[in-house]
Amino acid sequence: MVLQPDRPDWWRDAAIYQVYPRSFADGNGDGTGDLAGIRARLPYLAELGFDAVWFNPWYPSPLKDGGYDVADYRSIDPVFGTLEEAEKLIAEALDLGIRTVVDIVPNHVSSEHPWFRAALAAPVGSPERELFHFAEGRGENGELPPNNWKSEFGGCPWTRIADGQWYLHLFATEQPDLNWAHPLVRQEHEEILRFWFDRGAAGVRIDSAGLLTKEPGLPSFELGVDTHPFVDRDDLHDIYRSWRAIADSYEQPRVLIGEIWVPDTERFARYLRPDELHTAFNFDFLARPWAAAELRASIDGTLAAHAPVGAPATWVLCNHDVTRTVTRYGRADTRFQFSAKAFGTPTDRALGVRRARAAALLSLALPGSLYMYQGEELGLPEVEDLPLSTLQDPMHFRSGGTDPGRDGCRVPIPWSGDAAPYGFAPEGVEPWLPQPEDWAALTVAAQTGDPDSMLELYREALRIRRERIGGEFGWLPADPEVLSFRRADGFGCLVNLGAEPVALPGGAAPLLASGPLAEDGTLPADTAVWFEILDTRL
Repeated sequence: MVLQPDRPDWWRDAAIYQVYPRSFADGNGDGTGDLAGIRARLPYLAELGFDAVWFNPWYPSPLKDGGYDVADYRSIDPVFGTLEEAEKLIAEALDLGIRTVVDIVPNHVSSEHPWFRAALAAPVGSPERELFHFAEGRGENGELPPNNWKSEFGGCPWTRIADGQWYLHLFATEQPDLNWAHPLVRQEHEEILRFWFDRGAAGVRIDSAGLLTKEPGLPSFELGVDTHPFVDRDDLHDIYRSWRAIADSYEQPRVLIGEIWVPDTERFARYLRPDELHTAFNFDFLARPWAAAELRASIDGTLAAHAPVGAPATWVLCNHDVTRTVTRYGRADTRFQFSAKAFGTPTDRALGVRRARAAALLSLALPGSLYMYQGEELGLPEVEDLPLSTLQDPMHFRSGGTDPGRDGCRVPIPWSGDAAPYGFAPEGVEPWLPQPEDWAALTVAAQTGDPDSMLELYREALRIRRERIGGEFGWLPADPEVLSFRRADGFGCLVNLGAEPVALPGGAAPLLASGPLAEDGTLPADTAVWFEILDTRL
């Protein structure tokens, strides 16, 4: 499939909507979201004004980690539909002006993947095992793990099998890590890229992009003393250069988007050099608390890191792994936390909504591309009272049941109606995760046409962003608790993160505000406003 030729650099300032397929829309009535449901809702996304949709994994999977344990990269899990349906979805979305980004999970596969099943069946030292990280254990009888590494999910990242060898899995036991020093691993993933690019995917989002390669010999290490053996290794860059050559080989170049957690901004920028990835997720911005100095430092640092390599910044407030914005900003401690940490923490819902609305205008006005997780446009909160019997996230099970996990941000979104399943599925069908009883006012139908709703705020903001916002970025003079900046063509943004109202700059004509201005025209606390700059001296 050939993509539409307009805007070859669309990704530099795109608004991208993240779809968690299991929780977006159920088209066949089994309680689980699927491709049929997504296809039926594509006009909604087009009308909102999104340029692309990023889909979390839709491949066959035993679901030991929400689909990030992939058994077959060239197929669609039957619970979602078929490969033919995926191809239709990509084409139909493109007809509406929406490009498709698919998720690639190169660090590991499912323990049900044919490669790993063959490795388990093969003897020690076999070629099949060389595709993974099998090793002998330490101790007198090999009873100890091969090294002291820690799993990304907590605990030991090694599992011993019947013949005495251990295999590495930085995530769940059912997610064995691939050996990226093996040429077949590299060849396989290059073919996977071509498989989806040939079917019209405009790009790929690369999961855990900074973890693929491991130090030879898999030595133990001491953090802060040794070079990290599996995070941000220099040999990663050669992999992504080969991927970029594939992406650039298409008539309409495809886009590579990395999930990279690297605190060192200089090392982070290396991934965005012109011959590597196009963009990478900006987790620093997501992780900052609701404080002017913190957010300004993140914005400055982000723009400074991207400038030398000419790459656009990205901005995101929430995703399928972290606490929803309304809930996080409604707490006394507004710092980033995984969804598992949100439970049991008092939340001021009204405050969270007010801040989330202001944060939406802030992030939408910044230079670069924006990612928005499904349901954020509805102001959905974290679901903190899911029955323990319904939880499915491996973080819950690996903690022995003490950690609720990330299911609270993955609850199916509400479309219409006064009771569950709120149009997500046919009436009477129970969704795969239960929805709260008080979500009737948060449905798409309830918010559509309500000028005070979160949905209409996003809809209008996306329209203005598309028509008005672009060009250079520059800070305007402001109090310490205020963020104020301008973009080209006389557009300005003011966000009040302090406790007292603040005045708009002189000669500013409001375009859109996240909440009502005071009677005297000042901007209340936890509120943002977009404005036309009429005074050329600003």
